[in-house]
Amino acid sequence: MGSGKTTVGRALAKRLNLRFVDSDAEIESRTGASIPLIFEIEGEASFRQREADVIADLTARRGIVLATGGGAVLDPRSRRHLRERGTVVYLRAGVDAILQRTSHDRNRPLLQTADPRQRLEEMSKQREPFYREVAHMTVDTGRPNVQWLVQSILSQLDSAGSAQPVPASMNKSQQAPISLTVDLGDRSYPISIGPGLLDDADSVRAMIPGSHVAIVTNTVVAPLYLERFNATLKAAGKTAHSIVLPDGEEEKTWQTLMRVFDALLEQKSDRKVTLVALGGGVIGDMTGFAAASYMRGVPFVQVPTTLLAQVDSSVGGKTGINHALGKNMIGAFYQPQAVLADTNTLNTLPARELSAGLAEVIKHGAIIDAAFFGWIEANMPKLLDKDPAALTWAIRRSCEIKADIVRQDEREGGLRAILNFGHTFGHAIESGLGYGEWLHGEAVGCGMVMAADLSWRLGNLDEAERDRITAVVKAAGLPVVAPDLGAARWIELMQVDKKNEGGLIKFILLKPLGRAVVTTVPAEALRATLEACVRPRPE
Repeated sequence: MGSGKTTVGRALAKRLNLRFVDSDAEIESRTGASIPLIFEIEGEASFRQREADVIADLTARRGIVLATGGGAVLDPRSRRHLRERGTVVYLRAGVDAILQRTSHDRNRPLLQTADPRQRLEEMSKQREPFYREVAHMTVDTGRPNVQWLVQSILSQLDSAGSAQPVPASMNKSQQAPISLTVDLGDRSYPISIGPGLLDDADSVRAMIPGSHVAIVTNTVVAPLYLERFNATLKAAGKTAHSIVLPDGEEEKTWQTLMRVFDALLEQKSDRKVTLVALGGGVIGDMTGFAAASYMRGVPFVQVPTTLLAQVDSSVGGKTGINHALGKNMIGAFYQPQAVLADTNTLNTLPARELSAGLAEVIKHGAIIDAAFFGWIEANMPKLLDKDPAALTWAIRRSCEIKADIVRQDEREGGLRAILNFGHTFGHAIESGLGYGEWLHGEAVGCGMVMAADLSWRLGNLDEAERDRITAVVKAAGLPVVAPDLGAARWIELMQVDKKNEGGLIKFILLKPLGRAVVTTVPAEALRATLEACVRPRPE
């Protein structure tokens, strides 16, 4: 109720070139009476029977987009018909949003009570399990833009391989690379996402500038992909030499960075060398920093091989290394020339690394795209199973979100800071435990749970949304309970953060799900979150 089913359904039907039908309008047409009048004369039970008959008829038809009444799921027969005969999109809205949208609507008989909020809460509790039962996909309507919601539905239909017709523009083969652009004026660059890019000489020739390439990789990735990638570079007419570094977050240091410079100088590499980062986030960050520094700046290209790097760290130009006193405290903003994300590399990704990457996917939905967050919830099993269509959509949408934020705020002067949701707590975990003890994505996942709890304590997030964030992080295989570093140590670690100003710790919080804010918080609220989310030390 009040989620926009009729408005969104009509716009969706237009995009799909189908006929739109509203079940309530159909009931009124068949009876010659309004819905409130039917409720008044016949009662709700009789109305539900009429509604079930209409839905049985309409779901047997082809070529329509059907908007049902909010209570249609109460009838078992209707639930079965909806689930088995069509693709069901659950438009989910919070109680506050529904109340705001329906407060002046006299055509909703169930809300004509002394306390409509209480009634909505009761209805939501009763109906939510049925919505989840019938829904093939869930779209949150927190972002009031009809065309955006329609596009989200179309994208989910496409990625799910739905039998429902979709626009020709959405019917591209999964084998075709997806092309995006990070729009930064004369420093704009392309992102290519798809299978087999490591072996595609034409793509490599087009996206990696120059004839001399230095590949920076690590001891885990090199045995898997270095020989193949070297062959592709040769086929593309380029000469390459390799710099193989030790693996791990703990290696993201000045000493390891010096090994890159040593190799470049030994090879007598000049300013026309292009550095290529072949690996995950650590390799990408260090290669970018080396490129920004070597001879005061040489080109570099990101070729990310982990999910975390493909959805986040390879895009946006943040480069750097860690310091014993703080993560990523030394570095530069330096944009790549291109990003080539070969989705086939995820086939060899260990389960733990896959989960770590999903943390950044979840983050993008939580901070700016509630509908995407709902899609992640619904498709987590597919993502964990490495379903190609689901992973491709997750990478694409994450890159779209990050590219748009970077376009607006390249150097994190304001908006871009929201990409650090969960990172204030997460970086403290990484620094406090020692780099490499937890993967970056594991620390961020737990940090998002803590940030959601803090958002709830400040009244910015309702309890159900807080619990949804915890549940999806847990479902991704990520930790949801933080290590006990000691309250004083937690504060000390969080005080070393690039977002902080004037000695005040800045947090990225949700207000509500799908909208992030940068703020300071009262000390008592922070203490309460630490007490609630931290695992007590064993006696």
